[in-house]
Order: sequence, then structure tokens, then C-alpha cells
Amino acid sequence: MIAITGWTIPALIIGLVCLVAGAEFLVKGAASIAARLGIAPVVVGLTVVAFGTSAPEFAVSASAALSGETDVALGNVVGSNIVNILLILGASAVVGGLVVSARIIRLDIPIMIGVGVLALVLSLDNSIGRIDGVILFLGIIVYTVWLIRAARREKQGVVDEFEKGTEEVEGSIKDKPLIVQIGLVIVGLGILIVGSQLLVNSATDIATDLGVSELVIGLTVVAVGTSLPEFATSMLAAFRGERDIAVGNVVGSNIFNLLCVLGASGVLASDGIPVTDGALRLDYPVMIAASFVLLPIVWNGFKIKRWEGLLLCAFYVVYVVYLILDSNDHDAQDVVGPAALIVSGLVLLTFCVTGYQGWRRHRASGATLA
Repeated sequence: MIAITGWTIPALIIGLVCLVAGAEFLVKGAASIAARLGIAPVVVGLTVVAFGTSAPEFAVSASAALSGETDVALGNVVGSNIVNILLILGASAVVGGLVVSARIIRLDIPIMIGVGVLALVLSLDNSIGRIDGVILFLGIIVYTVWLIRAARREKQGVVDEFEKGTEEVEGSIKDKPLIVQIGLVIVGLGILIVGSQLLVNSATDIATDLGVSELVIGLTVVAVGTSLPEFATSMLAAFRGERDIAVGNVVGSNIFNLLCVLGASGVLASDGIPVTDGALRLDYPVMIAASFVLLPIVWNGFKIKRWEGLLLCAFYVVYVVYLILDSNDHDAQDVVGPAALIVSGLVLLTFCVTGYQGWRRHRASGATLA
């Protein structure tokens, strides 16, 4: 009989709360310090704030890699990226549709797709080793330098939007003494470390008690939990009408997860991060496909519409159902898998057709991607 020990679920919940709270303290403190140093709000928004929402993923995957729970480390990164696009962007679009800027279409989404393909290629030998990790981590350094340079050329409207968003993140903290701001960063890091340990240990216990792999737990429970900051940020931005920030937050977080989080985890893991054939066959392709499908969606009017958001959420539900069936070797997986593949192909074809039509209308109007 399957039984989960009494402390496991409370530890999981406490770990999730610690991750969200720790990320909040860390981002507020770091953003305030950056502003004190005279760094432009748009740079702070594109780096400190955007990457700060991925602090839980970094803490959990680094902790898992150091403790030898490498399946959790990999599942957390790949699963979080899938959650970010299918569930978080989908739910945010359902709130009222999401506006997508030309910059995100022209640069950020292609970079996200390219980074996903790079991670897949590096994983083809069934491992993310230290050399692979270094390659990925160097990528985040190059990407950050490029972000800072590109930020200086942003249009005034974009700069104003990021300035407003950064001020909301800083809140009253920006007027506090430097020692308080530094203290917030230290406290945030400490809470993140505690939360990551609790989450990794409880997730491992759950996987053992339920008889499923740590990879599946990492792809689902851990991934959703560590994506809570992105969910909160994107949903809040969608409710406030700052819908371009909602998309940029998710895309930037996915790039950071693959380059920094997976890269650092590969370096920290003593024997590298093993990548199963199942992950190469299912999870990586789902992550890349979810990234790729954004392009034809956003080309149709530079928006993610409500019905498109509903479809993205529905695909996430199907993906999780298939994971559960597959982990239990249920006969239904032989039906759900092919059916989902056929439906996904038809939906992707629909998105491509509508995206192409939107691209043609855009060209006919004489507009250009700025």
C-alpha cells in the first residue's frame, strides 16, 4: 500500500513557501542595490528582476545536483520551462490576451528555441557533464552582456514600462539604508537554501513512496512549485495590463533556466547530470515544441489570444496525464500518446497557417519589426 510519511507534505509546502519568499526578498534587495548604484531601471528589469524569478529553480537544481539527486535537477529545469510556456503563459493569456513586442518575436523567442536545441544536442550522449555545463553557463554571461547593451537602445516607451515595473518591485525598500538592502539579499539567499533542501528532500521521498521516478516528480511537482514566482509575476502583469512584461518574463526565465540553472547544475554534479532516453524522447521535444509554437501564435496579430491560451493550458494537462500514465505503465498511455501527437500536429498546423496569414497582413501593411 502506498503511504507518504506525515512530515513529507508539510515539508514540501514549507519548502515552496520558503522559495517564493526567498526569491521575493532577494529580488527586492538586489533591485534596490542596483538602483542605488545608478544602474538604469530597464537593465535592472531585464536582468535582476527577470532572472530573480528563476532563483527558486537555481536553488533547487543546484541543491539537487550537489546532493546527487540529479534527476530532480534536470526535471526541474525542463519541467519549469514547459510549465512557463504552456501553463503560465496560457493562463495569463486567458486573463485577457497577451501583447507581444516585436523585439521578443525577432530576438528573444528565437534565442529561447536555439538554447533549447543546444541543451538537447549536449544531452544526446545521455549526460550534461561539466564541459557541457561550462558551455551553457558561458552562454548566460554572453546573453546578459548582450541584454545590457540592447537595453541602452530600447525605445522610451519600453524604458518607462520597465522603470514602472522596477519601482513596484523595489517598493519602500529603495529608501532603506544600504545595510537593510544587503540584509534582504542575504536573508533571501538563506531562505532559498533552506527551501530548496526541504523541497528536494520531500520530492525525493514522494517519488519513493509513490513508486514513480524522481524525474517525473521534478517535471511536475517541483517544476510547478519553483515556477510560482513566474506565475505570480506574469499573472499580476496580465491583470495590470502590462502584458508585454508577462511574456518577456517567461521567455527570459526559460533562457536563464537552460543556460544558468542547467549549466551550473552540470558543473556542480560530480558525475554530471544523467539524461534518460525517455527525457530525450519526450520531455526535451515537448519543451522545444512549446517554445517553437509561440512563433506562429504571436505572428498572428502580435498577441496570444484567450483561445490560444486555453489550448496551451490544455496541452499541459495532457502532458502531465501522459507522464503519470507512463510512469505507472498504464495501458491507456498507448492511446493517449498517439492521440495527443495527432491532435498536437493538427493544432500546430493551424497555428502555422494563422501565423502565416498574420505575417502576410503585417507585410501588406508595410510595417516593420522594430
